[in-house]
Amino acid sequence: MSNIIVYSTAYCPYCVRAKQLLKRKGAEYKEVMVDQDPNLMQEMMERTQRRTVPQIFINDQSIGGYDELAQLDTKGELDSLLGLNT
Repeated sequence: MSNIIVYSTAYCPYCVRAKQLLKRKGAEYKEVMVDQDPNLMQEMMERTQRRTVPQIFINDQSIGGYDELAQLDTKGELDSLLGLNT
C-alpha cells in the first residue's frame, strides 16, 4: 500500500470527497488538519505552493486536490499509484 497524506480542513466538501474516494479504494491515509495548527498550514503551503485544500500526496508525490485525484481515477491511473494493481 502507498503512503498517503491528505491536508484538509474540517468543513471542506472537496476534502470529504477526496477522503471518500480513497476509502472506496480501500486506501489508508494520514489526515493533516491544517485549520487546527498554523504550522501545519505553513508546512502544506511550503510543500505545494498552494493555499487550498485538500492537498494530496501519494508516496511523497504531490497529486493536487480532489479534482486531480478524481481525474487520475477516471483515467485508470489511481489504482496503480495506490498500489492496488497486482
